[in-house]
Amino acid sequence: MPNPHVLLRVYTDEAAISGDRSVVEIVLERAHGAGLLGATVHRAQAGFGHAAHLHRQSFIDRNNPVVIEIVDVEPRVRAFWEDVSTLSGIGLVTLEKVEVIRGGREED
Repeated sequence: MPNPHVLLRVYTDEAAISGDRSVVEIVLERAHGAGLLGATVHRAQAGFGHAAHLHRQSFIDRNNPVVIEIVDVEPRVRAFWEDVSTLSGIGLVTLEKVEVIRGGREED
């Protein structure tokens, strides 16, 4: 039986920095380097997390909430998460099983 695919969602914001680099850039770079099926970054207009700070899109504040979505088979995604889990600037992270109907690897 093939490995089930999963969707990893990483919640952060545009201004989140780990070291001297953007968390979004680091996560995307590592996902690409790990050969994962795909990753997409969504910028939200507004949102809040556990800190209850409301992020909103404005001309002055360029710190919009961001969701990074990554899809692949579960073992690859879990291994990838272990690689990025210690980055500062990451908020909520979710993982859910998904059915891939197009675009998966044939060996999976």
